[in-house]
Amino acid sequence: MSQRLSWWVVLALLFAAGAPAQETRVVLDRGGGTIVLEPYAPNIIRVTLSLLKQPALGPPGYGFTAAPSAAGWSHQQSEDGDTYQSGRLTVTVAANRPGPGKPLPTQLDIARFFNGSAPGARITFSTPDGTRLLDMQGWAMAVPNHKDGTAGVLNDKRPADEAFYQVGATFASPDDEHYYGLGQNQEGFLDHRGHTVECWNNYTATGGPTFCVPLLVTNKGYGVLWDNPSQTTIQPGFNEQTRWTSQVGDRVSFFVIAGTKTDEIYSGYRLLTGDTPMLPKAAYGFIQCKQRYSTQDEVLAVAKGYRERHLPADVIVVDWFYYSKMGQMDMVPANWPDPVAMNKQLHAMGFQTMISVWPRFERGTRYYDMVLKNGWFEHLADGTPMDGLPYDRAGSDIDTTNPAAARWFWDVIRENIISKGFDSIWADETEPDLPPNGGYFSIGPGTRYFDVYPLFHTAALYDGFRRDVDHRALILSRDAYPGAQHNGTIFWSSDIYPTWDTLRRQIPTGLDVTASGIAYWGNDIGGWQYLPAVHHPAHPPLLDPSDARDNVGGYDDYPELYTRWFEYGAFQPNFRTHGSRRYNEVWSYGKQAEPILEKYLRLRYQLMPYIYSLGYQTHQTGAPYMRALFMDFPQDAKVQDIGDEYMFGPAFLVAPVTEQGATSRMVYLPAGTDWYNYWSKERVTGGQSVRVDAPIDTIPLFVRAGSIVPLGEPVENTGQVQKIAKVRVYPGASNDFTLYQDDGKTYAYEKGNSSITTLHWDDAAGKLTQEGVSLGAESELLEVVRR
Repeated sequence: MSQRLSWWVVLALLFAAGAPAQETRVVLDRGGGTIVLEPYAPNIIRVTLSLLKQPALGPPGYGFTAAPSAAGWSHQQSEDGDTYQSGRLTVTVAANRPGPGKPLPTQLDIARFFNGSAPGARITFSTPDGTRLLDMQGWAMAVPNHKDGTAGVLNDKRPADEAFYQVGATFASPDDEHYYGLGQNQEGFLDHRGHTVECWNNYTATGGPTFCVPLLVTNKGYGVLWDNPSQTTIQPGFNEQTRWTSQVGDRVSFFVIAGTKTDEIYSGYRLLTGDTPMLPKAAYGFIQCKQRYSTQDEVLAVAKGYRERHLPADVIVVDWFYYSKMGQMDMVPANWPDPVAMNKQLHAMGFQTMISVWPRFERGTRYYDMVLKNGWFEHLADGTPMDGLPYDRAGSDIDTTNPAAARWFWDVIRENIISKGFDSIWADETEPDLPPNGGYFSIGPGTRYFDVYPLFHTAALYDGFRRDVDHRALILSRDAYPGAQHNGTIFWSSDIYPTWDTLRRQIPTGLDVTASGIAYWGNDIGGWQYLPAVHHPAHPPLLDPSDARDNVGGYDDYPELYTRWFEYGAFQPNFRTHGSRRYNEVWSYGKQAEPILEKYLRLRYQLMPYIYSLGYQTHQTGAPYMRALFMDFPQDAKVQDIGDEYMFGPAFLVAPVTEQGATSRMVYLPAGTDWYNYWSKERVTGGQSVRVDAPIDTIPLFVRAGSIVPLGEPVENTGQVQKIAKVRVYPGASNDFTLYQDDGKTYAYEKGNSSITTLHWDDAAGKLTQEGVSLGAESELLEVVRR
């Protein structure tokens, strides 16, 4: 019997070896429309719908790098429809059937004149226990037409281009569902429910420049990642529906990512679009910038100012107009007589240097004719380069969606800029600044591919760094798109205003960007735009501006605003000051402001072991570490629309002060844990709002009970060896923290060249233990916070 059984096993193995590979997707016909279900993991599925079969069967668009995987998925059919399921998700495509009862006569009358653009389709997404996650109720694929006011888009295509359709889908929106993410929108809302989101790169948008990362994360255990780079409008929660509409496409394409915890959604985003590399350690320190340092001597004087004061700082930035013309890729010798020597001096002082490189080429510059001849500009249908005339005379943008142009652009930067010793690149104007609608990229019409430029442009630089430079890439970009987080890039909120209103709106703006899977976001501390000549506050300024008048002019409360913004900046993923003031160093805002700014500079570097370890966790998981409260406290309904507080890693709750003249503010402490006031060490029970003292030198800051916070010894830059001074524990729960260290400069960490220490706090025993690389004796390291 056993011998016969073994033969059956052999035959089964032989049959399996010769059998065709399992189909990784389900393809369905519903009323002449093609529906495709394609899994990427047990908790991730892609859905496409189209009136055209080939687009429905096509791969995802730009920014998506994962391969489909149907492991663990099975397909069943019944008279009710098709079910495709795994151990994590059940996806049901209902059979098309007439609705119950006869249509009303009025419906029949209307149907004689008006009809939908696509056949009906009902797709539901549930967990195996039957919990409904998402319900797609219908979709659209409309020919541009005058009825909908969309016919004008046909002017943005050439006869040979693929047909344009407006595409979209509608999902049910339960009353208690909340929506986060969707890139950068600066209107000041955290929860997008009830607020239309225009998801595209728009420098002139209401509230401030926008960019689109179409990941919508909900409080219901799932996220939707929309796969369409044209201008897309999302209307969340109106009329019990959430509607997505993309201006141009030939299919509806989106991913559903299920997550029992929010971070599982970000792991899915990471799988689909790429990880977030470790940045050079300097990027986690202080980045000093202004608009602009005009000479080599000025840059060196600022650097010396920091070192003479023994203030920590890591990166100094040379912004635009160091060149003779846009695209000349030179440095004016009268102002920059020896940039190589300058960079050597700065490196010796512990500074890295970043320089702004625009994608613009002005007519008459040394490369313009060659770029034009090769067809490498973003251009009109007849090949004419797009420009901004008559108001914008700065030239035309290179088309880095063209691989040859992208490679050449990097080579020119390497030869003319990197060769002078600059460490990193500020990729300004990554919208691009000349909006591509009506123009053309190498990959196709700009209207169809409106939002992809930041992905391609940052990739051109990142790929060049990886190919030609030994140290880690650092790129600063004004805009993002799915996948851009993989390009060694940090992002900022563009050219914002120096107002209290702007400061207030920055907090929810940044939290939605990080909720979109873009972990490294920051802003111009103090705002970029020029200060008004006069600004009188409603309340007496908390800082005297009189000794900073040459810098702040008649803006009486600007030192106060800058100080509050700086306090907030110390708890952003990237800590960077910038703006159009005459001076912008920490000693530039008056003698009362200076010690406060120094306090937060030093605090940032004291927390560097903690912050750098958070960067490693983001690299490993895809989850951000500047986190809206809904991510960590999903059971607390009160946090769902709190946009003026956030978690900075697992330990810190940050509540910036954004009201002029305020010396206290209300702070909600989420339920389920106790909290310690960082400054007073007072322990407070969660689940309540408390009024917190906030004099001008204090940002309300709380630490979750059970937190383990490694603290570093004082250093002046991250290139110096920083020993762990203390491991501070806030008792109240047992917990772990992974302390991560590497060389901070190279990609050796990708080969495992790093040191990891797992710290464990046993709250009952009152004991700290270590696993991995030892930090020293626990008795010498441990600092337990007591009140």
